Amino acid sequence: MLRKLRFPMMIVIAAAFAVGCGDDDDGNPTGVNNTGDEATMRVVHASPDAPPVDVYAEGVSTPLVTNLAYGETSAYLGLDAGTYNIEVRAAGAAPESTPVLETGDLVVPAGARITAVAAGLLSGLDKNAEDALRVLVYAEDFTDPGVGNSAVRIVHAGSDAPSVAIDVGNDGAPELTDVARFAESGAAGVALPSDQALQVAIWAGSPLERVTVFTTPSAIPGELFLIATGLLSEYPREEDGFSLLAVGPNGTIGFVKQNPVVFALHASPDVPPVDIYAGDAELYDNLAFGELTSPIQVPPASYTLSFRPNDDGPVAASATTPTLAAGERYLAVAGGFLTAEAGQADFTLLPFGDGFDLDTDDPLVRVVHASGDAPPVDVGTFDGSKVTALNDFSNLAFTEASSSAGTAVPAATLTLGVAAAGSDAAVATFDVTTVSGLRAYAVAAGALAPGAMDEAFRLLIVQTEVFPWTVAEVSPN
Repeated sequence: MLRKLRFPMMIVIAAAFAVGCGDDDDGNPTGVNNTGDEATMRVVHASPDAPPVDVYAEGVSTPLVTNLAYGETSAYLGLDAGTYNIEVRAAGAAPESTPVLETGDLVVPAGARITAVAAGLLSGLDKNAEDALRVLVYAEDFTDPGVGNSAVRIVHAGSDAPSVAIDVGNDGAPELTDVARFAESGAAGVALPSDQALQVAIWAGSPLERVTVFTTPSAIPGELFLIATGLLSEYPREEDGFSLLAVGPNGTIGFVKQNPVVFALHASPDVPPVDIYAGDAELYDNLAFGELTSPIQVPPASYTLSFRPNDDGPVAASATTPTLAAGERYLAVAGGFLTAEAGQADFTLLPFGDGFDLDTDDPLVRVVHASGDAPPVDVGTFDGSKVTALNDFSNLAFTEASSSAGTAVPAATLTLGVAAAGSDAAVATFDVTTVSGLRAYAVAAGALAPGAMDEAFRLLIVQTEVFPWTVAEVSPN
């Protein structure tokens, strides 16, 4: 059991403060200084490692809020003005059990309308850490933002995030700077257009650098809380990954995941270094064979990517991505031949989402066939004389890849063999070393029968368990 953490304080509704919330079961949950004048309060669960919770008023056996899970918002509940000690327990815990968290005495004035945000990490309570679980309470006092606008209150509850700057519009000029963890943008709210999606960038560090970008809902209600929550250290697609929790007048709208990230890999044997464009916007400059771009973050959408020689020449080739989803990361492999001859595949873009299994420490490998002149292949272990194909790595044709979850392989130094599908005779063998926690694409790239100016066949190993992703070349034995 986590030990109890108590925050004694007296609170006036004019600033942020710590509190729980609830609806009493007898009109007088604490029996202390109640006036009969009603306030309203709701709870938002924004603690990424806390289980569903029940919320009590001290001394009352019936919970005020039950089974509130991460990302959920309770209804507004009425309570008399007065002094309260609010207790938080894991959902289903006995009412007489020691609370995980309690607020201590707090004063709630008549007529107050309050949003209480459970933030921080449950795991931080035992360590009395700076990121420990707490409940932040905000008196709602939004200012009229004007016609066509909404008032948006931004709360920094990212448990492992430093102080940040917030750039609404992602134009490189943050409107809010040095917003500390568990601080917020102010009671009035920031006036934002109510009928369009907006780009919200998070900056951090000294000097400031862009960390990530979000696309807000396309229709923002009149008053909105945007709560930065989750963990930067987790994958954006995970439930506890860093995200914005949007809470409107009627409760939770949903999590806004980070904009998708694309890493482009140049694996085309006869294409010179290229610049990559989306429309007229240059995304990356001078990418050579075997190189991987730095992360390219874009709003969720489908894009036509154009590849141009790095001397700003005409478009050499273009290809369209699938719809890139928020919270996801993608590998876009440029494969095939720009000038294809008989038996060679044309230049194309091969997009693959990062779907690696995150629930295992086993080394995971996903094989991608991006060699435009190689037939369908089997990939497996090589014992010095023959290839023993792995089922997931069998009969892969150009543009195809093995399971998106990755295939578990031993943590060891292995000799992998590539053979024509159905054969055990190695066309090429490679020595690779795998370690616990590895999540890697093994991209078969280059030309199996290279011309004088073509890049030869090899493996390009893209590791995704680190960020930014990295690439390493492995030449055939």
